[in-house]
Amino acid sequence: MEMKFFNQKIEDFIRGLEKPTIAKTLRTLDLLEQFGDKLSMPHSKKIDANLFELRIRGKTEVRIIYCFHKNSAILLRGFIKKTQKIPKRHIELAKKHLNSIDPI
Repeated sequence: MEMKFFNQKIEDFIRGLEKPTIAKTLRTLDLLEQFGDKLSMPHSKKIDANLFELRIRGKTEVRIIYCFHKNSAILLRGFIKKTQKIPKRHIELAKKHLNSIDPI
């Protein structure tokens, strides 16, 4: 499955992480690329109708919200998890990005 970044911000977010966290993130992205929509817990979790959460565990808990579109996984939003629930603003921004993509 092809991997796409919605915008430069998601790439910059990943590059800005600590080196061990970047390695874990890239390994988890490889799993997403390999297994696509078959990837499940503990690496991926459905959070909305068309939105999924890529879960990178470790010293720093990283989350990347993504969707599937035309045989691609599009990474929409990345953030460091600090609370139990995903902050609503991250979900709302991801939905906004999702709506700006061609109809699914």
